[in-house]
Amino acid sequence: MKKNHLESHDLYRERVNSQLDLFLSSLVSTNFTNNQLKEIIKYSALARGKRFRPILTYTVANLFDVRLEKVDSCACAIELIHIYSLIHDDLPSMDDDDVRHNQPSSHKVFGEAQAILAGDGLQALAFGIICNDPLIHSSMKIKLLSLLSASSYSMAEGQSIDLSIVSHNVDLEILNNMHKKKTGALLNCAIKFGALLNDHISDKDLSILSFFSSQIGLAYQVQDDVLDVTTSDKILGKRQNSDSSKNKPSYPSIIGIDESIKIFESLYDNAIDELSQLSVDAEPLRLITKKLMSRSY
Repeated sequence: MKKNHLESHDLYRERVNSQLDLFLSSLVSTNFTNNQLKEIIKYSALARGKRFRPILTYTVANLFDVRLEKVDSCACAIELIHIYSLIHDDLPSMDDDDVRHNQPSSHKVFGEAQAILAGDGLQALAFGIICNDPLIHSSMKIKLLSLLSASSYSMAEGQSIDLSIVSHNVDLEILNNMHKKKTGALLNCAIKFGALLNDHISDKDLSILSFFSSQIGLAYQVQDDVLDVTTSDKILGKRQNSDSSKNKPSYPSIIGIDESIKIFESLYDNAIDELSQLSVDAEPLRLITKKLMSRSY
């Protein structure tokens, strides 16, 4: 049974890759005459990525018996927002990273101005793909778009905090708050998307999923900070020791690697424990969480 669940993660990844390709090929070419903008968007959006957020959306939706066809636009939207954030994060005025997914960052290939526009375009397309989905009724679209807009703003707020604390000494409370916004907000959105697509989702299940997402969102970032120190450029797909080279506070720099590992493992364990209260069998989410805990990039 576990093998089937893990295989479904690969199927979800393949599905969102295929849907992104179809969506960008049709919608972007129809609405944009600027071939370079289309080229940049596809360069970034179709690069090799983990697709962790849409996999979560598909997984949760499947738990609550939502047809996959009804999930595609939300899965694509959450990934498009994530990709736009990466393009902007990599800019020299932000995190200044030259490599993403083992290929040159968008601004290194196309220039900063075009990379900024590609990020802007991706954000607009993310909202548009949900608006134009004929399988989702209007009242549900309002809920989904409201959640996506709030999560996207929270992500930007987290990035703003991140930039403001470079070369500053901060405590874990500030770091936690930053990452709950910068990383956790979109993870929460991805998970809630899958649940909200079921018209009859209960408030209790939504509350459980919110706690679950808050735990894995913070765990994911603490783990990222550890991997930034302990994993090679080739495996990471970007530069190792990126945080320390920019004097950015991180969990290892504040509490050390061993304590950071204990923290993210504890957060993942908390998330797994919370899933036992869901009204449905949450084994697929447990397996994702365990897989995340042991990831190497």
